[in-house]
Amino acid sequence: MTVSEIDPRLVRPESGPVGAAKEFLRRLTQGELGSLPVVIGLAAVWIYFQSENSNFLSSGNLTNLMLQIAAFGTISVGVVMVLLLGEIDLSVGSVSGLTAATMAVLNVKQGWGAWQAIGAGLVVGAGVGLLQGLWVTKLRVPSFVVALAGLLAWQGAQLHVLGSTGTVNITDQTITDLAFTFFADGVGWALAAVVIVVSVGMTVLHRRRARAAGLPSRPLVSDVVRLAVIAIGTVVAVAVFNDNRGVPLAVCIFLGFVVIFDVLTRRTVFGRHVFAVGGNAEAARRAGIRVDRVRTVVFVLASTMAAAGGILGASRLLAVNQSSGSGDLLLNSIAAAVIGGTSLFGGRGSAWSALLGALVIGSIANGMDLMGQESDVKFMVTGAVLLVAATIDAVSRRGRQAAGRA
Repeated sequence: MTVSEIDPRLVRPESGPVGAAKEFLRRLTQGELGSLPVVIGLAAVWIYFQSENSNFLSSGNLTNLMLQIAAFGTISVGVVMVLLLGEIDLSVGSVSGLTAATMAVLNVKQGWGAWQAIGAGLVVGAGVGLLQGLWVTKLRVPSFVVALAGLLAWQGAQLHVLGSTGTVNITDQTITDLAFTFFADGVGWALAAVVIVVSVGMTVLHRRRARAAGLPSRPLVSDVVRLAVIAIGTVVAVAVFNDNRGVPLAVCIFLGFVVIFDVLTRRTVFGRHVFAVGGNAEAARRAGIRVDRVRTVVFVLASTMAAAGGILGASRLLAVNQSSGSGDLLLNSIAAAVIGGTSLFGGRGSAWSALLGALVIGSIANGMDLMGQESDVKFMVTGAVLLVAATIDAVSRRGRQAAGRA
């Protein structure tokens, strides 16, 4: 009996370009490359559009691109959490519209202060998520059905809140400043320094904790490369923003949510429970994890993020109307999470998927606008990219299952 007959995985990989190509394909089909395929795809998209229009990578256009994706990217962060459970929430678009309408009406028509109105909008979002989460966990109604019902019901509630006028213009500077505040150059560089220092500190702390617990830590070279990428990316981003109008507050809010949810999922007990439930709910239940509680909290978080995204969108548009939360907002929010690398089957993904996926979708839309393409082409291309991402996810899942049986 040969080694290959015992376990094909023990066969030494072929050397040379052919072997490297086969190894890359194997890791791709088993989902071992993480976000690398998305980053490569994003780079290809940027190179293509820059070759078609030299303004694409200008500081002004890149700043506008980040502002364009901040709202649905924020919603997508919550969608990532739901997908990690292997669930789906089709109501996030309607929830964002309802909560934005609540904020606008309370501020403009009822005379509430800006922060009170914003807080009320977030509370409404959390309440919607709690209701839907309890409906799924206590009544055992499939999340798809609950979310589909919510998509319709919350849109109707939004129309009711807006009333006969249909449109509420936002003039409160505190609310509009969420989308139209740009920090001075010095503040931008200070933020970059904070990001780099915190990243280094967290990496050192993680290595020390792993060593103290007697656990293996990542190779030092891997951490150094990771920190170098973070440092270079942060410096370049701030330089681009400062070359235009400065670092936008809306982008800081979006990236702040990404970081917070990344820490929540990777560094906390709750995050480990989310991955466990998404990987195998029955095994998680037998391990003592309160599955229903985890699911309910995730739906609350998803709807709260939908509320935050709706408020950011209303701030940028300076108004809330009957179409707020509709159109391609739901598609983009879910597609960003999937295109960014979060599995539709649960248990695999990252909050950074929302950022990467939103960048891909936003870049395609932005680039096609610069090229003068019509909306129909943008929808078809975005749909094709989503289908490719979902196909890669499905192939990777089969590859992992096949490797596990081998």
